[in-house]
Amino acid sequence: MAKVTVHDYNRPESKNYRIRLESKFFNEVGEIPFPEYPRPQLERNSFLNLNGKWQFAMQKKAEEFKGYDKEILVPFSPESLLSGLDGKVAMPDDVLYYKRSFNLDKSFLKERTIIHFGAVDCECVVKINGEEACRHVGGFVPFSFEITNYVKEGENEIEVVVTDPSDTSYHSRGKQSLKNGGIWYTPQSGIWQTVWIESLPKDFIKDITIIPDIDSGEVTIKAAFDGEAGEFSAIAYDGGKEIGRAVSSSGKAVIKLDGFELWSPENPKLYDLIIEYREDKIKSYFGMRKFSIITDEKGKKRLALNNKPYFHNGVLDQGYWSDGMLTPPCDAAMEYDIKLMKDMGFNMLRKHIKIEPLRWYYHCDRLGMLVWQDMVSGGEKYNLLAIGGLAFIGIHPKDTKRNYKFFARQSKEGREEYYRELKTMINHLKNCVSLSVWVLFNEGWGQFDSVKATQMVREMDPTRIIDSVSGWNDQGKKTSDLKSLHIYFKPITLPRDKRVIVLSEFGGYSIKTEGHVFSPNKSFGYRIYKKPESFAMAYGRLFDKKIVPLIKKGLSATVYTQLSDVEEEINGFITYDRKVVKIPVEFVKQINDRLKY
Repeated sequence: MAKVTVHDYNRPESKNYRIRLESKFFNEVGEIPFPEYPRPQLERNSFLNLNGKWQFAMQKKAEEFKGYDKEILVPFSPESLLSGLDGKVAMPDDVLYYKRSFNLDKSFLKERTIIHFGAVDCECVVKINGEEACRHVGGFVPFSFEITNYVKEGENEIEVVVTDPSDTSYHSRGKQSLKNGGIWYTPQSGIWQTVWIESLPKDFIKDITIIPDIDSGEVTIKAAFDGEAGEFSAIAYDGGKEIGRAVSSSGKAVIKLDGFELWSPENPKLYDLIIEYREDKIKSYFGMRKFSIITDEKGKKRLALNNKPYFHNGVLDQGYWSDGMLTPPCDAAMEYDIKLMKDMGFNMLRKHIKIEPLRWYYHCDRLGMLVWQDMVSGGEKYNLLAIGGLAFIGIHPKDTKRNYKFFARQSKEGREEYYRELKTMINHLKNCVSLSVWVLFNEGWGQFDSVKATQMVREMDPTRIIDSVSGWNDQGKKTSDLKSLHIYFKPITLPRDKRVIVLSEFGGYSIKTEGHVFSPNKSFGYRIYKKPESFAMAYGRLFDKKIVPLIKKGLSATVYTQLSDVEEEINGFITYDRKVVKIPVEFVKQINDRLKY
């Protein structure tokens, strides 16, 4: 694809013409986007939201800074419609400058003050009151740092300077591409998740790990402290009723519950949790559930929920929005997608190559939606033809040292960064009740040493299932928990494999909805239909003829592609702007009601 200009994007007659679509939730974005507390499982009464209008400038690296000439609505990337800017894509030789003031009241300030960034793509320097306070690399993982010695009572100033190499480097980037089109999307940059501040006592709870055990009727709380370790208490509540408590000075408290209900998509029961340590107090929640693999009465390996076989019936969810790109417009927008898929009868979403704000996972927890969580893809230039072509004919190269170049993982720094970010993601999401499967690599994109990565994740989190290499380049029967298949163009059949067999991508049936497309002159889909009736009939036949019969033969999960249209891709159940549902909700639900063991 040739390089396109801004002019090309703006000419309706051009094949590259793009429309900046307002989503269903465009007008629900307030002056301070995402005012909700951003961390539902580690909530304190200390919270200062820094979302909203910031001063902004974009310049070339080689240029001397000329000053701020625009305003941007944080946390929306400058490329997005909701940012309030013109949508110009930041190039690798650009620098993004952000600045705003904020006030710290005497009543807010305690002994320690921390600033949190949900995500900044990709490299940034943060200055507080003119002094450099932090540097960070990594566009999809959160980071925090202490600013106690940089702030003062009253008015303060924060500056953030960002650069983004996009797909010209090895950093995690997902599907962002400077030459976007098809399955590759417009790159975004800068601050794209909530920025917020909290102030804490000298000694505080730095992190918690919540481990439910349905077999013993207990929940274990592990606490990590910033400051001297000491005694902490943990109390579990069902509504306002206490159902168990524990006190510990070892950093680990075990609560024996006085009765409990099992969490499931059909019964998403959550319990409140209050944890106190010296002057620090946090509010959290948990659910009693268990993910495992069992053998059914016919000798087939099955995914299990709460010690019983449970079919994971899911949808690929890339989390892109027509007006916010990787940033949802608002909290209600995230909730809408989850509720709609649940109304259609799905019980799982595969969060594809993206890490969402924590509130998205909270909504999955409370609404009852299982989550398969992908690690974000990175690496050097990806050769789809080579990697995908070999996989298509059944050749799966080893992803160890001799093939780092083949899989676009030559950079030692890039491989080390992958492991750091993988650990960060797992620690960040470890307490999410609904998260059942970790997906480490997808279709060979920057894949390397997947056996080693699987072992590391298993040690970090033995409570969840691991899909090491979703779709292609399986590294053997003793590696991944799952035999993970992506089938779009071949007959859907099951291999002989002793692992749990899952169809982790399939379908991709497509229909164009005029007036609701990002790219009027270019469309991408695996099988395109012109009429809604034929689209629905084909979807029904696919499940009746291909999917349902395979469940008895050993199929344990499905992931249909996909929840929404994304840019040129028109294979969603709903349009990119979320304004049109392309297929009757009840029709899909009737089909999904049959997808059970």
